[in-house]
Amino acid sequence: MSEQTIENPQQYPEQLSDVLLVMDKEKKKIQAVTGVDENGNLKTVDATKKNQSQFMRVERAGDLFTNFFSNFWRQLKDPTHFSFFKVPAKEAVETAKEMQKQVDAPTKEGEAVMAKHEVKEPKEQQQETKKDVEAPQATPEAQQSQEKNEYRYKAEDVDWNYLAQFGINKERLEKDGQLDLLLKGYKTNKVYPTSVNFGTVVMRSDARLGFKDGEDGKPVLMMYGVRHEPNLKPPFFGHEFTKEDRENLLKTGNMGRVVELTNRKTGEKIPSIISIDHLTNEVIAFRQDRIKVPDEIKGVKLTEDQKRDLKDGKAIYLEGLDFKNSTNKNAHVQFNADKKYPEYLFGDKAPKQTQENDPKIFRNKVFSDEQYKQLTEGKTIYVSDFKDGKGNPYKGYVTLNKETGGYNFSFKNPNALKNKVQPAEAHKTQVAVNSNGKTNEATKHVNEPLKPEQQTPKNKTQQQRQNDPNRPAKSRGVRR
Repeated sequence: MSEQTIENPQQYPEQLSDVLLVMDKEKKKIQAVTGVDENGNLKTVDATKKNQSQFMRVERAGDLFTNFFSNFWRQLKDPTHFSFFKVPAKEAVETAKEMQKQVDAPTKEGEAVMAKHEVKEPKEQQQETKKDVEAPQATPEAQQSQEKNEYRYKAEDVDWNYLAQFGINKERLEKDGQLDLLLKGYKTNKVYPTSVNFGTVVMRSDARLGFKDGEDGKPVLMMYGVRHEPNLKPPFFGHEFTKEDRENLLKTGNMGRVVELTNRKTGEKIPSIISIDHLTNEVIAFRQDRIKVPDEIKGVKLTEDQKRDLKDGKAIYLEGLDFKNSTNKNAHVQFNADKKYPEYLFGDKAPKQTQENDPKIFRNKVFSDEQYKQLTEGKTIYVSDFKDGKGNPYKGYVTLNKETGGYNFSFKNPNALKNKVQPAEAHKTQVAVNSNGKTNEATKHVNEPLKPEQQTPKNKTQQQRQNDPNRPAKSRGVRR
């Protein structure tokens, strides 16, 4: 199950429950919440006595409501378009009328009423750029990169009876290998079905789990509900997503660049990278100054340029990676804000290399630093993993053309070809001298391609034509 469902199994006594009111910031109208549909759209009715039976009632107890509203918020497609208010059920209709008056004709008294009942955006949504708020998904590589791999919480400090209300079972977490992650301060790297019974409302959803510090210092459960899709329409801490930002996030899960995010309390501008939690579709940010890049990845030592690119959120291409269970040794690598370590991008997630102005890229092939160094030194390199438009591999030789700044490609080694051409050039000169002005053998067959048995061009003009990248792939043959 990847959706939150909200049910009203019975009408609980009004004095023990609250009602959620909502104001659409564009329509400027106060209504009562009835639920969330399967597409993440908010369902509402007019806050009248006639509709009271449809109002969604929630438990007013602190922790239960906090978890409920956190998941409720995450499930909405565009939560920032609304302002929410929690009011006692028996006062819902009258309070809604007062709030509507304030919306239509603001007063200081009405402002106080709105502020008293307003439900703020869940705290974990506001703190994703702060330290230790979003616990990273753990893997063996991530754990090895930590200076200390200590437990942040103790199992005996967890109220497992309380967690049972959400369908969370200690034995199952232990069996799945997730308990250690939670106690070390990580989120689970899988989602769990959760269920909360508020008496009047039963909420079911899939969620990643995590702990945060409670007021008494003991761990408090956090449920990170699954969204239908990432919400990239509204500004994210002041950042407006561009078309390219959205495309990158939806394809690779990473935005691919550093942007300044605004701390809502202090106004501080924080350079950060942005990624998508691939399990919940949540937008996650991570401060650039806290990114730790390793010196090497899978046996490949990183250059300073590569380290800098990773810290800037860019993808780099590495060759010769030591994957134990794979014959593929090459991959794009990019730092992920949710996982908080570099991840591998394969298949459809691998970024397309279309930067024509990047000197390290030719025919969608990213040259390694060593290959690029050899090219700039005037050397020819052999590339064995080019791919054509259909994904079929091919091989060839590449040389940097210092006059144009572009690359020359050949299926045969041009250096070997030059060495073989020299005798033919000498023979051409000899023929020209001895011909006494008669037939010039050096220019006789300028349009002829190489014959199958002919290993070198007959003359300089044929040599140039053979190396011309624009010549037809197939020759018409030699006229006789």
